[in-house]
Amino acid sequence: MRNLCMKVNYDGTQYDGFQTQPSGNTIQDCLEHAIYSLTGERLKITGSGRTDAGVHAYGQVFNFHTESPIPVHRWCLALNAWLPRDIIVTDAREVPLSFHARRMAKRKTYRYSINANRFPDIFHRRTQAHHPTRLDVRAMEKGLAHLVGTFDYTSFASRRSQKTNHIRTIYDAYITVDHSFSRPGSDDQGIIHTYITGNGFLQHMVRIIMGTLLEVGEGKKSPDDIPSILEAKNRSKAGPTAVGHALTLWNVEYEENIKKH
Repeated sequence: MRNLCMKVNYDGTQYDGFQTQPSGNTIQDCLEHAIYSLTGERLKITGSGRTDAGVHAYGQVFNFHTESPIPVHRWCLALNAWLPRDIIVTDAREVPLSFHARRMAKRKTYRYSINANRFPDIFHRRTQAHHPTRLDVRAMEKGLAHLVGTFDYTSFASRRSQKTNHIRTIYDAYITVDHSFSRPGSDDQGIIHTYITGNGFLQHMVRIIMGTLLEVGEGKKSPDDIPSILEAKNRSKAGPTAVGHALTLWNVEYEENIKKH
């Protein structure tokens, strides 16, 4: 028996999230079907975490146990031959049998992308939220800074969250602005990317944070409202849940970058 750890990138537009669902239209279902087509094994993979319907990934990690003798360096190309074009396995390595992609993940980073230009980008419309009216990015940065640390994030969790403990740690959070797609001489604000790194995230947590920061950017909330929203532990105090298609699981980190077997 071998334990293989892989990294997969996907455009989540057409899927009902990463984790298997009764509909069968998930990233996990596609990966397990591809493995079955390749090896004849019916198995369950373990992902580093869930992503919602329509959410994307550049750095989703998963592992599974297999009896297949296929050399590890051939797995990516072999699996990609069986996968749809919007799912690509980019890395494969053999890890100790004890490795578990979800339980052993130490840090996860998400990126949320807002196109604040006058017009949407036709080529990136699936991965960006379009917001053509003016945003105060400096105020958004100040609001975001209040969220770094260890807190009870109940106010930023879906009411349907099944977690009994809503305490999480956000290690780092920052905003970058890309002006390369802005029209010269226009009032375009560029593409606003927000990166948030934490030890784990609650259901819809990043999207609710972003919905709240958008209200800060619009002047509907003050950056200094964030501490009181956290303290309230009340979902109704935060902003709306931002659209899912602008969210990407950017990176998952492990201790010592996953020791090879």
